[in-house]
Parts: sequence; structure tokens; C-alpha cells
Amino acid sequence: MARTRSILALAACLPSAFALPHNTPIDLRSPAPQRRADLPSAEERTQAVVDVFRRSWEGYTEYAFPNDELKPVTNGFSNSRNKWGASAVDALSTALVMGQKDIVNEIIEYIPTIDYFETPTEVSLFETTIRYLGGMLSGYDFLNGPLADLADNKTNVEQLLKQSENLANAMSFAFDTPSGVPYNGLNFEDRTTDGGPNGLATTGTLVLEWVRLSDLSGNKTYAALTEKAESYLLSPKPATSEPWPGLVGTNIDPETGEFLDASGGWVGGTDSFYEYLIKMYVYDPERYAEYKDRWVLAADSTIEHLTSHPASRPDLTFVAMYNGKNLRLISQHLACFDGGNFILGGTVLGEQRYIDYGLELVEGCHETYTATATGIGPETFAWDEKNVPSDQSTFYNESGFYITDAGYQLRPEVIESWYYAYRVTGDPKYQEWAWDAFNDIIDTTEVGSGYSSIRDVNAEDGGGFTDFQESFWFAEVLKYSYLIHAPEAEWQVGKDGKNAWVFNTEAHPFQVFDGSK
Repeated sequence: MARTRSILALAACLPSAFALPHNTPIDLRSPAPQRRADLPSAEERTQAVVDVFRRSWEGYTEYAFPNDELKPVTNGFSNSRNKWGASAVDALSTALVMGQKDIVNEIIEYIPTIDYFETPTEVSLFETTIRYLGGMLSGYDFLNGPLADLADNKTNVEQLLKQSENLANAMSFAFDTPSGVPYNGLNFEDRTTDGGPNGLATTGTLVLEWVRLSDLSGNKTYAALTEKAESYLLSPKPATSEPWPGLVGTNIDPETGEFLDASGGWVGGTDSFYEYLIKMYVYDPERYAEYKDRWVLAADSTIEHLTSHPASRPDLTFVAMYNGKNLRLISQHLACFDGGNFILGGTVLGEQRYIDYGLELVEGCHETYTATATGIGPETFAWDEKNVPSDQSTFYNESGFYITDAGYQLRPEVIESWYYAYRVTGDPKYQEWAWDAFNDIIDTTEVGSGYSSIRDVNAEDGGGFTDFQESFWFAEVLKYSYLIHAPEAEWQVGKDGKNAWVFNTEAHPFQVFDGSK
């Protein structure tokens, strides 16, 4: 069972798990479910998350800023994201929705000083797009819209768009290939690339950010580059790379635009391609109806062909990986965004079956949290009964999965899906799950000047620290942990399928397209 020590005295006696039936359909017409009696008020919960955000920020700014990440155990820093201050840019949209004006202004004062044309390390087109470009564009949307009062200097706000253009310009040579499919690894010093195959996610998780940049700047080139690359994913070749309709391979040749395999799933390396198909439709249903159609194909094929129930826990639902038409009964914490994506798609399209399936996936990923000693889900897990390690047989029989990588890298995906589940159903159990997970994560990862990734979620103390605080800790974990308890706002996901904002894969919200700048 998860530890119950809380970050707050008021939550000290919260149990780490709440007994609930599995896979019980939610009747939205029935009386609203009751909140757990010992749950702190929404105001206390949101303030607790804000307090952790501020502690994380203070540790980062004291020991690491303007470098990329804090090393909280040793009070040092690292630069895994090009030495441009990744944690600062990733934190901006979270500081905005939390209303932390002092931190907002500290960040937007810094961003204009970044030289995006210079870096000592290789640039990942994908990671740089979702973190830096996404963070700046989201900040620009908020500060030119509903949160404009949080900026002291309007010139700094305009610089968010200018710096977004600078960064995209610096990376645009990635698309200089015969097909238009980019390379992902970029060397800015001599404008060379890694020359290797690109991936489904690293190719297919650019279009939302670059299209938004086009729509804000008026320069259509940014959208055209990523839309051309995406076209190869929407019409995959060869035919053998699509074992089931809408489900495609992982590796792509930038020279030809063709897939090199037929393996994949909703896991790291492929995940956010599927995520963005429906999100592009949310962003602009007129321009991106084809993307929606491809999402529906992938969703239907996933339900029909990839749905898997562990033999020891047939009440649970997981999504398998595949190699051709051969299933691999393994998944990842990263893949646990899938429940939220199905819920979003079902709500937007008015298809209850997608919502119901998403809620089943949410239940399965919840089990990966409640089953471990820390109350946190592992990096990877499996449920292939033929390969259960002997030392995990009891664990597998009880939980329905066994652990293949016990680390936790401060990932958000499980809480992310609970957020979507709560927004659409209104069932407070998802808030309770998120609150419990937040407390367990803080209990286990808090160290020194911040919060660190850990080595073993099934060890009572987390198995030791890696001394690394990810930038997406600010962007995702703390944002979703806050928003699930926060009041209504126009950027919150809509229960009725109508959304004024859409979240990129790094949880940076963009205003949906309305036909104007």
C-alpha cells in the first residue's frame, strides 16, 4: 500500500487508496456522487499544489536558473535541453493558470534574452517544439487574452511571439529533406542533422505548435512545413506499415517519407501522434477534419485489436503494443494518457463508446498506482502470464500486471487522464485519486531543494533518487494536479465537447482557432 504521510497536516490521515468497483459505468443522469468526507476543500487542495510549485520554482531559481533543470539532491543543475532554461519556459503556462504573477514576470523578463540560434548540444526538434515553442505560444495566448493583467511589461509579451519565430526559424532546416519529413536531431553549429530515421511521435507531434505559430504570426510557412510532414503519416506507405486501419509503424525514412516497420502502440515514440490527431480537430475542425477521421480509424482499431485484459485481473483493461499483427502485452506510464485522449475524442465527437472505453483505461492505470508500495505507477509494466517473474507472481495475481521498469521520472500521464475523466463525468473520485497520487508523489520525491525522479516505485522509500527534476514537472504534473481541483475557467476542458483551448502534449494550452490572428 502507498505511504500516507502528507505534505500538509490537514491531509495527514488521507488513505492512499479508496475502494471502488472496477469498470462501473457512470450514469450522468443519476445524482452526483458524494465526495469523500475527509477530502480537504478545493481551495486547500489547489493551494497545496501552488505551494509545491513555488517551492520547486524557488529551488530551481536559487540553484539552477537559467540552466535547464535543477538537481535537487546536490543543489546543482543540468542542461539536457540546450541550455536555454527549459524549466523556466515550461513553467510559464502553469504559473499563469495558477495566477502567480511574480513568477510569470520573472519568466517573461528572461525569455527575450535567450539566443535560440546558439546551443552547445544537439537539438531535438520534437522536445524543443513541445517544451519551448509550446510554452512561449501558450504564454502569448494567455497574456494577450484572459490573463493579460498578469504581465507588467507588454513588450515582454510581444517577445514571446518573436522568440517563437526565432526558434522555429533556427530549427526549420530540419525539414530540408527530399520528402519534407524532418530529421529530429539537429546540430545548429553547422546546420547538419543526425541523418537517421525519424519516429512517429517525433514527426507527428509538431503540427499543433507550428500551425498555431503560423496563425499568430501570419507566416504560413511554419504550418506548411509540418502539414507536409504529417501528410506522410496520414497516408502511410507501404501498405504493410498499417497492420490495422489507422495504426501505423514507428520509424520513418525522411528521404522517402515511407515507414520502415509496422510496430507501435500508444506508447513512447508513437503516442502523441495519435493524441494530436483529435487535438488538431479540436483546434480547427474545418481545416483538420481528415485528422479526426484518422483518429477515429486508430481509435476503432485500438478497441477492436489492442484491447487486453490480464488473465489474473480480467476486470482491468490495458492497450497492448504490436509488431505487425502480433500483440505485445506491455505498456508504459507514458501510455496512460490514452484514457484521457479517448475521453476527449468521445466528448468532442459525441460518441459515448469512446468515453466509456477511456474510462476503462483510466481504471487500469489507476491500478498501476494503488498496487505499489509508494502509490506511484512504474515506468513500464506488463501482463503476459507466460513471462511473469517468479518474484512477482503474487504481485501479478493481485494487481494484474508485473513491473518491468520500476522507475518514476516525475511523469504526468496518469493524473492527466484523471483530469479528463473528472472534467467530463464530474465524478469526484477522480479528484480523490489525483489528490492521493499528488500526496504520494510529494512524499516520495521531495528531497533537498526540490523533487527528484526515483528508482523504484515498489520500494517504500522510492529506491533512491536520480537527482533530476524534469522540466515537465512544472508544465504537466503540477498543472494537471492543480486544474483538476481548480474553479471553472475558459481554458478548462469542456464537459459538453466545446473547448476554447486545447492542450499540447506538454500541457501548454493554446486558444483554438477562431479565424482571426
